[in-house]
Amino acid sequence: MTDTDLILGHIDPARFAAGRLPLAAVKAAAALQSVIGTDLGLSVTLAGYGVAEIVDENMANAARVHSVERGKVIAEHSLIAFGGAAPLHAARLAEKLGITRVIVPPNAGVGSAVGFLRAPIAFEVVRSRYMRLSAFDPAAANAIIAEMRAEALEVVRAGAGSASLVEPRSAFMRYVGQGHEIIVPLPARNLTAEDAGLLREAFQREYVGLFSRAIPHAEVEILSWSLTVSTKPERAAATASAIAAVDTPLEASRRRLFDPETGSSMEVPVYWRPDLVPGVRLSGPAVIAEDETTTVVTAAFDAAVNAQGCIVLERRNHDD
Repeated sequence: MTDTDLILGHIDPARFAAGRLPLAAVKAAAALQSVIGTDLGLSVTLAGYGVAEIVDENMANAARVHSVERGKVIAEHSLIAFGGAAPLHAARLAEKLGITRVIVPPNAGVGSAVGFLRAPIAFEVVRSRYMRLSAFDPAAANAIIAEMRAEALEVVRAGAGSASLVEPRSAFMRYVGQGHEIIVPLPARNLTAEDAGLLREAFQREYVGLFSRAIPHAEVEILSWSLTVSTKPERAAATASAIAAVDTPLEASRRRLFDPETGSSMEVPVYWRPDLVPGVRLSGPAVIAEDETTTVVTAAFDAAVNAQGCIVLERRNHDD
């Protein structure tokens, strides 16, 4: 096994039956070397690491922008990794963002498909209808909301039958002259003239929550209206969070992993996720493999499997 096995996705023939697409690691390494490594004077390992680092930094920058736009401190939140590639990148991304907990749920590699199957039946309708709160027209607002509701109900009832439904409503609002709107919840009833004041108060609460201040005496405008009709989402059954520790199973194999801190490679254990039961704990660096994806546990993290079967990575010494 070479230093590039992890970066290039070395396939273990014992884990992959006939009919699945193998990766030609040697050819992938040659492509990296010829296209990137030779021009930049890098080894194939550093070329591969550079590609991965650019991808991770782009994702980190996007997350930083999103958190600023939402008025959130990203380091105060946990990172949930799902999708075929996300668990590969999650720990490194968390390091860049100062996040101390990463959660990799069961079936993470097909998380979108699982979410699609478990998601409530829902349909959202958005309509543009400009209106200033100083000239609030409840009749016009109620007319467009009723039209949106009828459209959404027709779609959802076809799949939901007589199931109970919820109908969250919102408006996209901003101060006059601003370039971006924020989403403000609306009451699930017909609006009245008196609601102009309530909508302004609701807008200012959301605005202060995002930007820590309001703009006194500035006019507020509504650009669009949104309504979603949905079945009630299923709540996951609560389970005990405290579970007894169990012995870590034997590693399935070992592979070489590039360490950017030292600029060298090291051998790390590879664990097969179906062998990891709730209560298992292990320390990075390590690799946790499964059919749909691979979780990389960097040296900065410890990993444990919780009662729900999630792999939870916890940052070590993050205050240092």
